[in-house]
Amino acid sequence: MIGVWGDVVFTVSDKKINTFDAFKRTETARWSKHDIHGQKSKAEYIGLEAGKVSFTMHFSAFHGVNPIVELDKFIKYARSGVAHTLIIGTKRVGVCKWYMPGTDQSWNHIDNRGNILTAGLNITMEEYV
Repeated sequence: MIGVWGDVVFTVSDKKINTFDAFKRTETARWSKHDIHGQKSKAEYIGLEAGKVSFTMHFSAFHGVNPIVELDKFIKYARSGVAHTLIIGTKRVGVCKWYMPGTDQSWNHIDNRGNILTAGLNITMEEYV
């Protein structure tokens, strides 16, 4: 097991490949600048913005997953507003849970019966504080 978010298990085995790539995490601080006449502006640390993570997943019927089932699972998560702990390896990512405000799907290969054979999914999650 590579990681987990809710009931999504990121894994690679000889029967199934269900993992991610291009994982990116962003943490941003909030600062305010105060104008002072005749002097440089003064910066004031306000606090942190909610963290963000993004990654891409690729689903292939040739690698033991049903792409439409996986895509529908993520649509369900985006529509339901659930938040789960994100774990990569043995480490929790951040201190809070993560929610998924939406997904961006690509149906890459479709057979002559309309079955999705390969698909891609871009996911962005935000820290639930």
